[in-house]
Amino acid sequence: MPDFSAFFVALGTRVRKLRKKRGLSQEDMIPLGFSARHWQQIEAGRPITMTTLLKVCHALEVPLSEMLAGFDRLLPKNDKDSE
Repeated sequence: MPDFSAFFVALGTRVRKLRKKRGLSQEDMIPLGFSARHWQQIEAGRPITMTTLLKVCHALEVPLSEMLAGFDRLLPKNDKDSE
């Protein structure tokens, strides 16, 4: 099974930076549908679903393309790509 941990850690770091850039605390995310614990897990690099990622983008007012920009290099290579 591919290891996506580097991707999710980088995503969590980006989410945290974008939240702070907007002057928001983790508690500010609660009315937007996130528990403080869930938000902490996202920023800590825990794997999230696409639905959660879209909610994060909406909450931070960031397009999905901007949120994921440059992350393709962090994805594990497909065995077929190396042939």
